[in-house]
Amino acid sequence: MQQSAVPRCAILSGEARESLAVRQREFLTLLGSAAVAWPLAARAQQAAMPVVGWLNSETPRGYAPMVAAFRQGLSEAGFVESRNVAIEYRWAEGQNDRLPALAAELVHRQVAVIAAAGTPSALAAKAATTTIPIIFSTASNPVAEGLVASLNRPGGNATGVTNLGTELVQKQVDMLHQMVPKATVIAALVNPTDPALAGPATKDAQAAGRTLGLQIHIIQASTERDIDAAFATLVKVGADGLVICPDAFLFSRRGQIAALAIRHTMPAIYYFREFSAVGGLMSYASALPTAIAWLASTPGESSRASGRATCRSSSPPRSS
Repeated sequence: MQQSAVPRCAILSGEARESLAVRQREFLTLLGSAAVAWPLAARAQQAAMPVVGWLNSETPRGYAPMVAAFRQGLSEAGFVESRNVAIEYRWAEGQNDRLPALAAELVHRQVAVIAAAGTPSALAAKAATTTIPIIFSTASNPVAEGLVASLNRPGGNATGVTNLGTELVQKQVDMLHQMVPKATVIAALVNPTDPALAGPATKDAQAAGRTLGLQIHIIQASTERDIDAAFATLVKVGADGLVICPDAFLFSRRGQIAALAIRHTMPAIYYFREFSAVGGLMSYASALPTAIAWLASTPGESSRASGRATCRSSSPPRSS
């Protein structure tokens, strides 16, 4: 089955650590428009209703706002679910080990494109097919994870956007310390089932601790019960503040985490503004207006795309 060429897209890099106010909902909207812009327009005449595969490590409930944003992106590209495009949803329900099988289902379904939200989903999709186009979103470095060959020329069948969220952890620790200057013990919450994010986040949190003279405790959580236990651990170790590191599962449990932080009067910094929207104290991560503006041109450019894929690397402007 012949696939259409990969369009250019934006992958954020460089000074992302210096930008504020993440807008992940807009990001997923972009992902939706990019997904259809690439293969669906080229294949519209080949099928009565092209199919997009959605692959995510979490639950429909936890990611409902992101799915709505994805549908909005499809709509802006001229595709409305159940009218002229179908979406096959695959949710791992917090079990990353299910992702390879779910990705294989989408490949067997012969979807036109796979939209993989999150690093584990993107890696599973990448391993499942070398022909079906993959549009991914990730908070990690896509080159280091093997998703693309380089930022300028991703190659292969995958392209997407990253906010390099793991590279912001040191700054988040610093900001939390500025907010609580008498703090000596800071905890960082990570999901051990997502090593692509947990590993770099742990390393950067510990590096920040050495720079600032702080004791850093790494606390792991991969289930709702783990999150409750994590806050009990915070009390035991005498943590003065908490950094919530990038992760799809932790994002899906943002309400629980923010509520527990309030209950334990624990100053905490988060990586997406959606945490603040449900009661979180503050968030810090990269803004995406540059990527949004550039990816908005993708639908028109994709109809002319040919040959090797290229991926523009850009640094977002400061936003607050």
